[in-house]
Amino acid sequence: MEGQFHRLLATSGPALLRLAASYTSTASDRDDLFQDICLAIWKALPRFRGESSERTFIFRIAHNRAISHLAKRPLPPFAADDVEARDPNPDPETELLARERGDSLARAIRQLPVDYRQVTTLALEGLAYADIAQIVGIGESNVGVRLNRARAMLRRLMETRT
Repeated sequence: MEGQFHRLLATSGPALLRLAASYTSTASDRDDLFQDICLAIWKALPRFRGESSERTFIFRIAHNRAISHLAKRPLPPFAADDVEARDPNPDPETELLARERGDSLARAIRQLPVDYRQVTTLALEGLAYADIAQIVGIGESNVGVRLNRARAMLRRLMETRT
């Protein structure tokens, strides 16, 4: 089980960290939520029955922990310094533009209602509609509807920023 846990964190750890970041506004809160997610995965691994992929299983756990985190703590104001947009070997101007776009997108995603934020974050991590539906507990068609509505909201939010 320990090997399975380390393998899961090695393959999905960065995605889980990004998921945690989408539900928090400071690096310390992100790290606390990520640690809480890791602990919940560790505790749940013995109950994994293979009814879904391991990735879906751990993202379902992460989703549940993130929702619990939101329920416990109101979201504080966003700090742009906590978002890291990385571009390998960019020139300073390209790096600045990418960072500004990433910061703006992260702020816009945090402004989405939780239902839309959930599916958007999972879709950005490359999960299929079926997996997102299973993680969030809704139908696949509902995932598509929520993503379309979230995209429209994000477009409006991003347009107001420029």
